[in-house]
Amino acid sequence: MTESAVEVRGLIKTFGRFTAVNDIGFSVERGSIFGLLGANGAGKTTTIRILCGLLAATSGTVRLAGIDVTARPEEAKKRIGYMSQRFSLYRDLTADENLEFFGGLYGSAAAATASSRKKAFGEVGLEGMEGILAGELPGGIAQRLALACAVSHDPAVLFLDEPTAGVDPSSRRMFWDLIHAAARRGTTVVITTHYLDEAEYCDRIVLMHDGRIAAEGSPGELKSGVVDGAVLEISGPGVMVLEKRFAGETWVAETALFGDAVHVQTAAGVGEAEAKERVMRLAGEEGIGKPDVEAIVPSLEDVFLRVIDRAENAVAEDHRAEGGERAEGREGRHEG
Repeated sequence: MTESAVEVRGLIKTFGRFTAVNDIGFSVERGSIFGLLGANGAGKTTTIRILCGLLAATSGTVRLAGIDVTARPEEAKKRIGYMSQRFSLYRDLTADENLEFFGGLYGSAAAATASSRKKAFGEVGLEGMEGILAGELPGGIAQRLALACAVSHDPAVLFLDEPTAGVDPSSRRMFWDLIHAAARRGTTVVITTHYLDEAEYCDRIVLMHDGRIAAEGSPGELKSGVVDGAVLEISGPGVMVLEKRFAGETWVAETALFGDAVHVQTAAGVGEAEAKERVMRLAGEEGIGKPDVEAIVPSLEDVFLRVIDRAENAVAEDHRAEGGERAEGREGRHEG
């Protein structure tokens, strides 16, 4: 049986009348990379802060490496590394001083020795930059230094909250290479990101919306299980005209712009051949010639759009049902 490094059950966090995290649960296997995805306000950062022991949950349980975070928060904190959205570095300290300082906070004996720190700089590709002030380091390099600080004590679980926001693609890819190296060493990684292409690197993903879990699975499972119709990529002259027409078509479940092309997800039961025929008919009605239409494997962005659409429709249905119940109650009181 695979060992779980993180166990979350019935987690709820409220701020007054606002519910930021609404009864969620999941587990994360040891040595895996687990992604928390969602739009701003979905509850990702609140969840991460609770898991790290930085924020108390309203109710629910969290266990990290077998430790109950609520009952033994200080012991749990010794087993984790944390890197926030804004790099957790002291700008007026050198790179080497930052690594020594954070290693000391985590109780890392290795960070106390210059030779160990030099090795750490080599592992993240920062040799020769030990004496540069952190505030003078470019974003991608500062990001790697922050990661070195977060793993200086060899944590069981590493939490990364939007670590690559605002970083160039090359630095992002290098950063992910470092994440995979940490996972291979046995560190469990829990990461939040709004870059859906990055989520492809995760072993499992939770999609959050409005404080709830809207979907969960590996990238492959989500692609094959969430999008229940065909996905077409449409390009060529007049594609923007077609994109507007799709909004009024019942056979279209979702559309999204991808550069100069449009991705169209069909409603359940509408297959590839039928969808292509409908696209061509619309193009003929608009007099724009024949567009290029190709069936494609859905991307995580396609999955995300479908999941959010379903979640919002479910919330709308709940509100309509609540409104109907209130109306019936008023009518009953009037009749009485």
